[in-house]
Amino acid sequence: METILYFRNDSSNKFWKIKVTGVDYVVTFGKAGTTGTIRSKKFDHAAECLKEAESMIQSKLKKGYKPGHSSMQLIKKSTITDDSFWSLLEQAKKKGEEQEEQLEWLVEHLSKKPLQDIIKFDEIFARYFVRSCTSSLWAAACIIMGGCSDDCFDYFRAWLLFQGKGVYETAIHDPESMIPILKELEEKGEMPQFEDLTYLGALAFEEKTGRDDTSYYELYDQLVADPCFEPEIELDWDEEDEKGLQIRFPKLWERYGENPLEC
Repeated sequence: METILYFRNDSSNKFWKIKVTGVDYVVTFGKAGTTGTIRSKKFDHAAECLKEAESMIQSKLKKGYKPGHSSMQLIKKSTITDDSFWSLLEQAKKKGEEQEEQLEWLVEHLSKKPLQDIIKFDEIFARYFVRSCTSSLWAAACIIMGGCSDDCFDYFRAWLLFQGKGVYETAIHDPESMIPILKELEEKGEMPQFEDLTYLGALAFEEKTGRDDTSYYELYDQLVADPCFEPEIELDWDEEDEKGLQIRFPKLWERYGENPLEC
């Protein structure tokens, strides 16, 4: 259930919106034309949640609020787009030599934005992250690091995203295109992994609100209409089949097959 209300007079123009999903509701309110402020609450039972939501709606109506609808554009949408998502990653890479410094800048930068922007950034991240979950890329990661667990592959894909859109797009279609960037990592003694980037949304949320990651992911599930989920992929390669991996990615195998990057 979703309800949008608005209030207008000579000195005020504001909106109030509530979205109920099972045992949770999220309220967004503020000046019309802004992203507003978000509040959420969780109940033990769906009936309790719905009852309180309906009571709040009636209270607003008694105060002079009127029913609104999405076409009225009362609520400003997030300013985060795919282009600005990639731009922020590029900016972060210039904020320090170490991943920790770059992550700190991203967390601080996002924490100053509205919650809708934090969630939108994370939603875009999730879309590209899921898209990179392919059997072919996993095989390449296995060669590069001499083996690659589920978690290791997650951190590898986060690292790949952080390299930028061009590198990311090319690597999905041609994993061997990563070799020049991997050589730079070798020189620095680093690994192609960026675990903390997978928690960026939750970290920015905690910095902004002081609330934990559980609260963040509950809010994320409430506000993201079409969430991305990891696909169940069938690997078309075998880690023990070294000959098969060598044939599949000869350049990667030549460089890392016998001398993989290791933690």
